[in-house]
Amino acid sequence: MKDKLTRESVLLFEKKGFSQTSIQDIVDALNVTKGTFYYYFSSKEQLLMDIHLEYITDLLDRQQLILDNEETTQKEKLTQMIHLLIADIKDNGPYGRVFFREIRHLLNDNMDIIDQKRTKFRLNIEDVVRTGINKEEFRHNLKAEMIAFGILGVTNWTYNWFDPEKKVTTEQLVDIYADMILNGISNELK
Repeated sequence: MKDKLTRESVLLFEKKGFSQTSIQDIVDALNVTKGTFYYYFSSKEQLLMDIHLEYITDLLDRQQLILDNEETTQKEKLTQMIHLLIADIKDNGPYGRVFFREIRHLLNDNMDIIDQKRTKFRLNIEDVVRTGINKEEFRHNLKAEMIAFGILGVTNWTYNWFDPEKKVTTEQLVDIYADMILNGISNELK
């Protein structure tokens, strides 16, 4: 039931927004009582925190699998991270939209926890770029922090517009973004 409450809440938050969705809306959609809701969540904000924490923790876990693969180059790792982010928007679009749009509704302590995890994700990208610079896969004059922000800016914004059923598939978009980013920072002359 907790998973059902979470899934239904994500769909309602995506459609109506966090502020405009009441606990009554959530329980009515599932034909359960408010008592059922409060059995699993202490508040609507705690539910939102659980959604955020699950989303970013899952991304970090999958990013770590990419980082742990010692057989791949830094270029390959960045491409895999771009794929991770784009495929996640395709596969978990409502969760991604709630994650990015509704974060402002978290209380300060919860916001700090999520911000720390988001920062870790970004710093992991920075480390890959920095390692790529040191291994001469990327140009020596790059600022790893700015490249990481750029990668996240390009990929994360897709939650607003990306529909893999329309103009491009997930794989095509990953190829476009990876080409744009990696050829922009590559140490090889084309």
